[in-house]
Amino acid sequence: MPAMTTEPQPVQDPMQQQSAAEPETAPQEPTTEQALQAAQDRVTALEAELAEMKERWMRAEAENANVRARARKDVDDTRQYAVQKFAAEVVDAAENLRRGIASLPAHAPGEPAILGKVREGLEGVERSFVSTLERNGIKREDPVGQPFDPNLHQAMAEQESDLHPPGTVVQAWSQGWTLHGRLLRPAMVVVAKAPAPELPGPGQG
Repeated sequence: MPAMTTEPQPVQDPMQQQSAAEPETAPQEPTTEQALQAAQDRVTALEAELAEMKERWMRAEAENANVRARARKDVDDTRQYAVQKFAAEVVDAAENLRRGIASLPAHAPGEPAILGKVREGLEGVERSFVSTLERNGIKREDPVGQPFDPNLHQAMAEQESDLHPPGTVVQAWSQGWTLHGRLLRPAMVVVAKAPAPELPGPGQG
C-alpha cells in the first residue's frame, strides 16, 4: 500500500490571528461641541474672506472715483482755460470802450448836440455790453474806496491823502475783472498813504 503524503500547512502569525479575531471599531461621531466649533471656525474664515473682498472692492471703487475726478478736472481745466482766454479778450474790448468814453469831453452846457448823442450812445452800448458779460459770469469790480488787496489789485502808485486811511484805493486806472468769482484781471490802482510829517520851519522847535 502506497504511503500517504501530507502537505505542510502554513503557519499563521499569532498577531494576525488576534487582529482577525478582534472586531473592527466604527469611527466616532464628532460631539456637539466639536461640530459647533468647526462651524464657528468656518464662519470666522468666511467673515475674514468677506472682509478682505469688501476692502478690495472699496479700494477699487476709491481708485475709480479718483480716476473719474481727475478726468472731470482735466475736462474742466481745458474748458475753463478756453473760456478764460476768450473772456480776457472780451475784457480788453470792454476796457477799450471805457477808455473811449472817458476820452470824450465832459458834459457842458451849450455843447454840440452830436457830442451828447455820441456820448449817450457809447454809454448805452457799454451798459448793454457789461450786462451781457455779467450774465455769462464776467463781472467788473470797482476797487475805489476798498482796502488794497494784493490778490485783486495791482498797485501802480501811492498818493498822500488826509481823506482816506493808508492802504485805501483812491483811484483806479483800470477796473478789476472776475470770471465766475475767480480773478481774471487785477485792477490797476493808486493807493493812499499817510502824508509826510511837516518839517518845523526856521526858528521853530
